[in-house]
Amino acid sequence: MARYTGEEALRMILDSDDEAAFSSEEEQDSDDECLHFEERLDPAEDIIPDECAKEPVAKRAKVNKHPTWSWKTEDDIDMAPQALRFLPTREPGPQLRPCDAHTPMSLFKKFFSDTAVSTLCQNTNAQAARACAKGHKYKWKDVSISELYCYFGLLFYMAMVKLSSITDYWRQNNLFSVPFPATIMSRDRYRTISWNLHMSNPDADQENDKKRGTAEHDRLFRVRPLMDTIRLACKAIYQPRKNLAVDERMVACKANTGMTQYMKAKPTKWGFKLFVLADSSNGYTADFAVYTGKNHFPTGHGLSYDAVTPLLDCTVLGSGYHVYMDNFYTSPKLLRDLFALKFGACGTYRDNRKDCPRNAANSLTKKSVRGSIRWIRDKDLVFVKWMDTREVSVCSTIHAAYTGDNVQRRAKTQNGWRKKSFPCPAPVTAYNQHMGGVDLSDQLLQYYSTQHKTMKWYRKLFLHFLDIAATNAFIVHKELYGTMTHKEFMEELIAELCGVSQKMPPKRISADHVPIPGSEQPSGSAAGRRTCVLCKVKHGKRQDTPWKCQACDVHLCVQVKRNCFLEWHKDI
Repeated sequence: MARYTGEEALRMILDSDDEAAFSSEEEQDSDDECLHFEERLDPAEDIIPDECAKEPVAKRAKVNKHPTWSWKTEDDIDMAPQALRFLPTREPGPQLRPCDAHTPMSLFKKFFSDTAVSTLCQNTNAQAARACAKGHKYKWKDVSISELYCYFGLLFYMAMVKLSSITDYWRQNNLFSVPFPATIMSRDRYRTISWNLHMSNPDADQENDKKRGTAEHDRLFRVRPLMDTIRLACKAIYQPRKNLAVDERMVACKANTGMTQYMKAKPTKWGFKLFVLADSSNGYTADFAVYTGKNHFPTGHGLSYDAVTPLLDCTVLGSGYHVYMDNFYTSPKLLRDLFALKFGACGTYRDNRKDCPRNAANSLTKKSVRGSIRWIRDKDLVFVKWMDTREVSVCSTIHAAYTGDNVQRRAKTQNGWRKKSFPCPAPVTAYNQHMGGVDLSDQLLQYYSTQHKTMKWYRKLFLHFLDIAATNAFIVHKELYGTMTHKEFMEELIAELCGVSQKMPPKRISADHVPIPGSEQPSGSAAGRRTCVLCKVKHGKRQDTPWKCQACDVHLCVQVKRNCFLEWHKDI
């Protein structure tokens, strides 16, 4: 199969049909939608029991389209639907020329190219000019592409070397000082770039803000240029393998934008909600979409349906992929429609979801023994229930209900706790194996995340785009070479972005390292003398000296026969 270059793949994607976009109404989420996100209910897909209870008995009877449904057991034979032929648009793996050598920085530039960074520079300079015109009193010089790459390098450096505040990275004459950031740019320069960093044209921002409250207003306008570039690069540089996972990702933020969500069950409870498509084998972020708050649903099938379908673009991926998702997304309607598009799907489901079997005979009960299996096949879709420590419900268009798989569990016996084998349905085994793609991606992102406090909400998303680019670049590098750990990759990336060699320690500026009197006392007075640090540490002698280093703030001998000052500063 032909291997495309990144540029060819980008052109291919740009020529494809546009993906469905979220609407962008500006008002705050309603109480009903807040409840929807806390409990992860999709009102367009779920049947609320209270509403069903208010309907007449004759009308409720119509809800069950399969009144004769009865659960079968593991002893009954189930036939899996015909396997979909796996036909990706490109050969799975990195879409790069094998003859080229790829460094961490060259891979990072596949996502943050010179063109993308040039646009970022133009918009940042325009934003700084507007700020200065409004009376902000700080010096500004237009930022260049090379300087902005150095700025990225410092962000990644701060992600690896954690200090309590930004100013601590430029603190001098302290035991806990770090010398590297000051050799790249000054503290004030770093701060002014951070204040003015902008992804969209500031003049166009004003035009978009005037449309607030209308259908033409784009809530993500300030991040749209860079976000679209990153998404296209994610698709172009790497072709996912057969098993994919769809799940949410939270980017911490409490800004009052109308887009931030509260999710009680997540470690990051407040923030931007992203729907992410990841390769289950390595955690590569293949695509993502930012949830913008209150939406109308283009397909009329609810948020969970509309969150998944735009991520699975046949023109980019091809067909025959297996997609795994949790019970927020899984519905019979979605799985059947994906199967019609030649995407197999598997996921846990909720019993109250529309078209799922309810009140069928021979179901599991609380007294069912561990390892009990029940299943119902409805054409290409199979519903499976399995009793583990609690009841697990899974449906799939890929698997047969039970193929003889077993799992090991600790069970209490007369001789104490022992490992014991229990029957396990094939969809549950596959789900446990492949659903963790997004979790793996989140884990890799968190190792060296650039996230920190910012004053603007869109900079939180900018930092997340940096994390995606660096993590995806590491995954591609690992696929190509497999010679670097994640830490080694980030260290090399930081060195290349900042234009230094990590093999040599950064040189400290020696202009301030000059001998000065240690006190205001006359040089001949014993009151102004202190013990020479080098004599005490290296020679174990107590030698008093009136001199000290201005930069190091340590007392050192300055004599013709004993120049400790010179010896102390040999490595500077």
